[in-house]
Amino acid sequence: MFSAAEYGQRLAAVRERMARQGLSALVVTDPANIFYLSGYDAWSFYTPQMLFVPAQGEMLLFLREMDAQGAFRTSWLPEDQIIGYPEQYVHQPHVHPFDWVAVALRRRGLVAPAATGCIGLEMDAHFFAPKAYRALVNALPEWTLVDSFELVNWVRAVKSEAEIQYMRTAARVTTAAMRAAIDAIEPGAAQHLVASRIAAAQAEGDGEAWGDFPAIVPMLPTGRSADTPHLTWSDRVLGEGDAVVVELAGAHRRYHVPLARTVMLGTPPSELLLLEEAVAAGLQAVLDVTAAGVPVREMSRAWNLTLAQYGLEKPSRLGYSIGIGYPPDWGERTVSIRSEDENVLAENMTFHLICGMWMTGYGYEVSESIRVTGTGVETFTSFPRQLVRK
Repeated sequence: MFSAAEYGQRLAAVRERMARQGLSALVVTDPANIFYLSGYDAWSFYTPQMLFVPAQGEMLLFLREMDAQGAFRTSWLPEDQIIGYPEQYVHQPHVHPFDWVAVALRRRGLVAPAATGCIGLEMDAHFFAPKAYRALVNALPEWTLVDSFELVNWVRAVKSEAEIQYMRTAARVTTAAMRAAIDAIEPGAAQHLVASRIAAAQAEGDGEAWGDFPAIVPMLPTGRSADTPHLTWSDRVLGEGDAVVVELAGAHRRYHVPLARTVMLGTPPSELLLLEEAVAAGLQAVLDVTAAGVPVREMSRAWNLTLAQYGLEKPSRLGYSIGIGYPPDWGERTVSIRSEDENVLAENMTFHLICGMWMTGYGYEVSESIRVTGTGVETFTSFPRQLVRK
């Protein structure tokens, strides 16, 4: 997917951060970070896997044996740097694959060199379980294990030109999926059938812009339950007067572009019209202040000031950094757009701006995925930012 030079730059940037944090090695377990550094991509993350990144020397990718045998088909790593642990370590109550990995590292003479400093762990990664941590603590007592504080995630925050192009391609999948959603939402349609149309479009994509599997399923909060985000679907039949919030993402080669819109079946009530106007004004205010060199908190400030003019407020964050995504999330867990964030925008940072207003008994959401430029923003899609009336 990327040139050898780009993978080299990524590893160099990670090792520079490791040095600043006093790390002699890094244990990477987040599948998005493994993918970022090694190119490895498969649905194998439900079993323990690890990319061992020493301060110097070769990276080693440890996987379940059946996955390791073919990992070279997506990873740029040579086969001798891809190591499989035996099947008898999978889903056992009293042993863990990292018990075996620790022995493998020791036999390769890599434990003692790493013990000269701290070893970073991705303590907040979704697929790094307490049992995995305990295995490393017990098997490698000479190691000082510390939190890496999303080290690789922060390196990922600024995208390369090649990554931006993948996101532009993913945006075409997003557009096709949202069109399918809007076409399918009508009185008498069941939520689960709407979801099926979205899923088909997410896979089919748009011509050569084929769809990868998204990190999050389509979300469809509807009617009074639209006051709650992150609801998926049931067999509920849509009816006249329902407002349906659609949040989805198109994905291409693991890069995600999320998008949300609200579809109104029938005449919208006055409170929804107020949210439509306020959200449109607030989102435009955010886009107007966004550019490289601007503090992230200024985006939040523009949004909050605009909402206040309408007598509204949004307690939750306005958005977050996006890019590579694996289940269960397409966010990068780094920059959050809120008033207390101290980061400064840089060119080629990419965000999902979630202008979601979850009230009592109703809700409204419009979102945009954007790229920060030197002078402003690029929006990845071009859907009208208004209530979709049907």
